[in-house]
Amino acid sequence: MTLIGDLVEILGPDRVLSEPLERYLYGTDGGVARGEVIVVVLPETAGEVSDVVKAAKRHGSPIVPRGAGTGLAGGAAPAVPSVVVSLTNMKDIEIDLGNRTAWVGPGVINLDLSKLTRSSGFHFAPDPSSQSACTIGGNVANNSGGPHCLAEGTTTSHVLAVEIVTADGEIVLLGGPAPDPIGLDLRSVVVGSEGLLGIITRALVKLTPNPLAVRTILAGFATMEDAVATSSGIVARGVVPAALEIMDQKMTRAVENFVGAGFPIDAGAILLAEVAGHPAAVEAEARLVEQVANENHVTSLRVAADEVERAKLWLGRKSAFGAVAQLAPDYYLHDTVVPRTQLVATMQKIYEIAERHGVLMLNVFHAGDGNLHPLVAFDASVEGQLDIVHAAMEEVAKVCIEAGGALSGEHGIGLEKRDLMPLLYNEADLDAQARLREAFDPDGLFNPQKVLPAGSRCADLGRPIPTGAWL
Repeated sequence: MTLIGDLVEILGPDRVLSEPLERYLYGTDGGVARGEVIVVVLPETAGEVSDVVKAAKRHGSPIVPRGAGTGLAGGAAPAVPSVVVSLTNMKDIEIDLGNRTAWVGPGVINLDLSKLTRSSGFHFAPDPSSQSACTIGGNVANNSGGPHCLAEGTTTSHVLAVEIVTADGEIVLLGGPAPDPIGLDLRSVVVGSEGLLGIITRALVKLTPNPLAVRTILAGFATMEDAVATSSGIVARGVVPAALEIMDQKMTRAVENFVGAGFPIDAGAILLAEVAGHPAAVEAEARLVEQVANENHVTSLRVAADEVERAKLWLGRKSAFGAVAQLAPDYYLHDTVVPRTQLVATMQKIYEIAERHGVLMLNVFHAGDGNLHPLVAFDASVEGQLDIVHAAMEEVAKVCIEAGGALSGEHGIGLEKRDLMPLLYNEADLDAQARLREAFDPDGLFNPQKVLPAGSRCADLGRPIPTGAWL
């Protein structure tokens, strides 16, 4: 029997998509990379995922796991013709308020979990800007972050266990409800592995109590340097806020025109700071934020008067990427990271790179942990434009690594930053990662040619990708 025939037998015809348009739609994610899809499958249980993996392996067909497709690094875009396993139908949620945990399927929308637990006084802390669309399975695969991960930590800090289907089709549980299990922590190896080690079919996540009080402060500054100095100054005074977000003027104006969040468009940069916790502590920390802002020449300052205004400010911040659609049909970004002490110097170099390459760059970033999101708006239909954008962003990545930073803070490596990995890792580092990948997936069928550049080892990079009877 053919691969598609086997898959139809497992899932039925309605959950096997093989028409050209269907395959085309699943050939890319939120990034610019596009690949060839053999067939798309929509399993609903771990058992079905297991059967799909076994069938694909029998036919020698690579497999790409996929969530909502909001990723920006090409992680869900096939690098070679592949079976795409879309996990969006796996939306089961089992809440255990006594243990402050929930078992969730990989297709659960991030924000939906918090909506479900809000009335009970809890939420899921990681909050990517795409949280109204992205799935928790994708969050786990990429170790996603978000504006409110400064104090709480990224996804890996909120996952106790993961259930995965291995390359042999075995269903394995890694981790468990105990917060500090003995033995090798394979759970944390899978979190952030970008689909190279297995397909996530469930995750046990922590639920975080909602804060008793919250203060959201919007500060405008004449210069980016003053905004960054304020962010660093707040942390230096011993306060780690729930969030510290900065936008430059170009991004502020795009957002304001897009959603009307109430941002000061005359400011050279804005800082959105939020403190949360016990009411007494929140009031003291809010005063400290205002004090540090005043010391750094703040030009406008206001505290959100109520939850409605607070929600409006955060809508503006989380609409930043969408707002860029007003300026150009395409955008491209790297979410590199630098130490807070290097933010000012790095931002100056990034602006110089944009000017030298003649690209329209907007900046919005998690200032508290130095996670940058330089974003270029462009038109990919203009011949040679994408090459210019790639060259500019490669320079940005090099500048951040030279500053002591990292290639990604939350979006992952995928295809887009795969060939930049040698900027950060030497041959021994890459070989060790490739060996680990081989231990989970000896044949390199899961998400081949992602994350690790050619030559890291032989896993799926030095030997031919197997091809089988796909049709």
